Amino acid sequence: MQTDNLALIGVMAAAGLALLMPTISTLISGVGLSVAEATTWINRRKAVVLDLRAPADFQAGHLPNSKSLPFSKLSSDLERLKLDRKLPLILVCQNGNESRRAAQQLRKMGFAEVGLLDGGLKAWQTANLPLVK
Repeated sequence: MQTDNLALIGVMAAAGLALLMPTISTLISGVGLSVAEATTWINRRKAVVLDLRAPADFQAGHLPNSKSLPFSKLSSDLERLKLDRKLPLILVCQNGNESRRAAQQLRKMGFAEVGLLDGGLKAWQTANLPLVK
């Protein structure tokens, strides 16, 4: 009887952990934002858009009013941008992968709210939203 209870408790704990994993992941790496949510953050919350792609990719086309900071220079060049750590940040890369790693670093550096554009610049382009060249 007690063995059955222990097994049941183990199954319940594993199920609870599985349900919490997406929340834990979001807290660590940042909030995933759809294109519509990112637009709302930009327009209503004065979010700063940080483009993590290479300078040549940024010059080829980027979100309006975004700031260029290649992922490879995130730690060394972040201070030159003089970003307000209280404002939300939206991270943009080509497809969303570098944004996740950058979000973890930025949260450790004191940025309270970091959003990731789900799908990166490709998602923005797919939604036919404007790019600046």
